[in-house]
Amino acid sequence: MRAVRRIVNRVLIGLVGLILIALGGAVLAVGLGVRPPSWWIHQGPHDVLLDQAERTRWRDRSWWWPAVIASLAVLVLLALWWLAAVLRRGRLKEVVVDTGDGEAALLRGRALEDALAEEAGRTDGVAWAQAWLTGRRGAPRARIRLGVAPHLDPADALHHLTTRALAHARASAALHRLPTEVRLRAVRHRPERVS
Repeated sequence: MRAVRRIVNRVLIGLVGLILIALGGAVLAVGLGVRPPSWWIHQGPHDVLLDQAERTRWRDRSWWWPAVIASLAVLVLLALWWLAAVLRRGRLKEVVVDTGDGEAALLRGRALEDALAEEAGRTDGVAWAQAWLTGRRGAPRARIRLGVAPHLDPADALHHLTTRALAHARASAALHRLPTEVRLRAVRHRPERVS
């Protein structure tokens, strides 16, 4: 489902972008003096988008303004839904843990995220850590961001993360593998005054 949403999102963004570029480029070209085809909405640099007759043609119809307002409201709601779908990260709510007796237990995804972040943040030189779980319940994936102090070697930060926090998370959730994307960000520090 997420892959379909990603494809639809990219296609819609591409189509909207192409339409806006085509319309904006055409209006700019007409404004700069390029002669447009006869069917184009603007006929010259001093032409208006809607003239007086076009703006007042439907004013006396009782259905016109409710239809305009309803269609604009639907467009705004669709745009807000699209924005929410784009911004929403598919965080994993729970992880399936094999208990070894043929049954399975459910571990809250937020609890595993908090444990990962807390243990990753305990490394000397790591100022802060954030963790997110994505993927499926039986095959989770982790995304971790670390704020690394300037004196900490990034290789050491990754080594501590993989041998401690990720190893403990895999063991506690009985996961054979936990693919992880790690992003390191340097933490800025205030300059020290030398006297």
